[in-house]
Amino acid sequence: PGLGLRPPAAAAAAGPAMSSVCGGPVGAGSLPSELVVHIFSFLAAPDRLRASAACSHWRECLFYPALWPRLRLSLRVCPAERPRLDFLMRKCGWFVRELRVQFAADNYPSGGGGGGGGGASGVCEEATAVAAAVAAAAVASDGEAPLCPRWLELLRTYLELVLCVLSSVRNNRNLQKLSLFGDISILQQHGSISNTYLSKVDPDGKKIKQIQELFEEILSNSRQLKWLSCGFMLQIVTPTSLSSLSNPIANTMEHLSLLDNHIPGNTTLITAVELERFVGLRSLALDFCDFTAEMARVLADNNHVPLHRLSLLVHNISVMHKSLENMPEDEDWKALTRNSTNLRVYVMAFDIKSDDMLRILKPSIPLERIHFDSYITCVSGAVVDLISRQYDKFLTHFILMNDVIDTSGFPDLSDNRTEDPLVLLAWRCTRLSLLAVHGYTVWAHNLIAIARLRGSDLKVLEVTEESIDFDQGELADQDVDPVHNLIEQVSLGLGRPWHAVMDIELLSVFTEPTRHFYREMQSFSEGI
Repeated sequence: PGLGLRPPAAAAAAGPAMSSVCGGPVGAGSLPSELVVHIFSFLAAPDRLRASAACSHWRECLFYPALWPRLRLSLRVCPAERPRLDFLMRKCGWFVRELRVQFAADNYPSGGGGGGGGGASGVCEEATAVAAAVAAAAVASDGEAPLCPRWLELLRTYLELVLCVLSSVRNNRNLQKLSLFGDISILQQHGSISNTYLSKVDPDGKKIKQIQELFEEILSNSRQLKWLSCGFMLQIVTPTSLSSLSNPIANTMEHLSLLDNHIPGNTTLITAVELERFVGLRSLALDFCDFTAEMARVLADNNHVPLHRLSLLVHNISVMHKSLENMPEDEDWKALTRNSTNLRVYVMAFDIKSDDMLRILKPSIPLERIHFDSYITCVSGAVVDLISRQYDKFLTHFILMNDVIDTSGFPDLSDNRTEDPLVLLAWRCTRLSLLAVHGYTVWAHNLIAIARLRGSDLKVLEVTEESIDFDQGELADQDVDPVHNLIEQVSLGLGRPWHAVMDIELLSVFTEPTRHFYREMQSFSEGI
């Protein structure tokens, strides 16, 4: 209706009125393809799809390459997704310039987080059951524990969807940006279980081998690739994958991110020697244990263009199997920032001990964003204090998440301290624009102080209701409602209405940690 088109019946009824001067029919189907494509270019994708139902001619114009320069897919891992994906990739895979695919975006069972209400409860119950099955298999010593049929089916479907995507773009020489993310969090928490499930789904390893070969073929065929991002895709990237890139493409690559917790032992996806080819990188994302002092020196070389964004994931699995001995020292960071004066760093630390964090956080890191997430290991007040003192000129985002089961005993960062570390963070870090806290005790009077210190410059202040505590004096005052007073005072400090977050799942940062890191890394890198 918005296009002003007559339905077919009305067009037929018009008779002679629907004839052109030359005697030919006039209507939607008679418009030149170029004009139809031009009309489509002004429409959002859903409107294009609806408009394409006008006639077969318009439907043929729907997949004109100029209309689909970018394709961003969030795929549910289920068999019903396969025919739709086949159709779309067959139409667009050969010409699309930017392809971003997130596998298992919504329905993948996850062991983290609390259950929501309503329709989400069934998913959460299923996730709990799957997690229990995986855990039972993990602790079995005889290797005879039954495997979860749900996981076997999911993994089998996952491999088929990956093959579908990769095979469709294998010969696409126009591809400029390729971004793949696989949300397989539970399996990757138990490496041996991943291998157990894979051996059942792909006993001879043919599918995994085919996936790896397709990925390398895409890299070797690329002629315009500027952005390559692959996160947690279950063995899609190997230590030899990047060697498939030609030198001209490697030299002009602008963004590179390679993340995979499934890589065993001391194996790394990229070495300092390989990194020397990527002289044009402006953005890089790696596992922290893979980012060595030698790599920092390569990036600091004058032959390399200045690096603008560096995203590092410090994961407990990597720290357990790899060493921190090769990480950059403060002198390496100083050399890197001399060559890259606009460099900003994003760090996410998952279940990392405070002693290790104190070693990792070198004074010369231009740290702009840091996110602590944990199920077991809590951050100490000493780490928060160090961050506020060392990175006061750079820090804009500070996230503190602790998904503990016992909500009656949240750790208190201000224990045995004259000043609360979070208040000092707000005082020292004058560029702080986002502060999110869950699973740590935040005293009401300290929350008010944070709001007053940063005011309207603190664009996001998210604290879950169960994390907030009150002094006995505040609770004893019968004339003042402490909760109402807190809301009022924080709102006044921020200069806008404020409320505590009632449900952890309403937190903007609440998601599975690796998924959050990948999402934030993408936006962080694109924001150059």
